[in-house]
Amino acid sequence: MMKTAAPLKLMALDEDDLAVVSAHLQDALAPTRDMAWLPREKRFALLVSRFDWEAMERGRRERACTGLHFDRVTGVSSVRFDRDNRDAILNLLAIRFEPGEAPAGHIVLTFSGGVAIRLAVECVEAQMRDMGPRWRAGCCPGHQLGDEAPPR
Repeated sequence: MMKTAAPLKLMALDEDDLAVVSAHLQDALAPTRDMAWLPREKRFALLVSRFDWEAMERGRRERACTGLHFDRVTGVSSVRFDRDNRDAILNLLAIRFEPGEAPAGHIVLTFSGGVAIRLAVECVEAQMRDMGPRWRAGCCPGHQLGDEAPPR
């Protein structure tokens, strides 16, 4: 019987916290249909399939259904993001904070293929939480850097 990890819950209130959230969400698969900008609530939310890097360290390749939302969002812009393709699945590479006039700034979600979503925020306020089932991943994500051969 496979031992299931406890659901992960994290909150980010500054740039360092956001870096921890980013590390746990590296290589999460993000369907565009599961992303929403809610201007009245000043919230941007998405549902992803998070690759569990901690489980990988214990010899298990797993993904978990994880919710992520950013509060105090005043605007959303994007680069190479096709809003009309609701069937696209993006690979989340990193989340970072670009400071502006403190405590405001921008949170940038960077995806493979040059896709990025930029959130104008009053401050860093984000939460992520494993919300549903876990399942075995078919492979471990890898990235080709420069002229290196891709991992197998």
